[in-house]
Amino acid sequence: MSEREVDQQLVDRVQRGDKHAFELLVAKYQRRLARLISRFVRDSVEIEDLTQEAFIKAYRALPTFRGDSAFYTWLYRIGINTAKNYLLAQKRKAPTTTVFDAEESEGFEDAGLLHEVSTPENELMSKQVVDVVNSSLQDLPDDLRIALTLREIEEMSYEEIAAMMNCPIGTVRSRIFRAREAIAANLRPLLGTSKDKRW
Repeated sequence: MSEREVDQQLVDRVQRGDKHAFELLVAKYQRRLARLISRFVRDSVEIEDLTQEAFIKAYRALPTFRGDSAFYTWLYRIGINTAKNYLLAQKRKAPTTTVFDAEESEGFEDAGLLHEVSTPENELMSKQVVDVVNSSLQDLPDDLRIALTLREIEEMSYEEIAAMMNCPIGTVRSRIFRAREAIAANLRPLLGTSKDKRW
């Protein structure tokens, strides 16, 4: 039985009034949802509150969940909207946190050059690359930043991202391509790579 089918069985039980089934869904996705929200909000107390708020919204909306998308795709969409609504209320621009660390920068092809030899110079450059990736990501429009975050950090498929962002797969691919190009353009001067290089 696939993860989606297991989740759907739990959802069916919740829709029949089984509160314990929802507790199982919370236990399964609490850390992942909190990690997603932490891409937008820095304060750990707020992350915890927003995660709880997203689950409450999900619980209230669950009677209308029809299973057109996977449960966690639907839940993540609620989580993103909860975080964005919080930021709008705070009149702050998302995200306010560092969204990539040195390990996560390995997803970017140019950054792979840094891991050949561990020297103080390379470690310094690695930190600079992470800083450039973070600042570049923060400067992206919301739709590009969210699409890239879901693909590179949450490791979602294009189909899942399309369902979550409520847009065609072609639009998702275009947003991710544009986001990667914007970040790569900022990395090239630091890494001394040519414009032809794709990552």
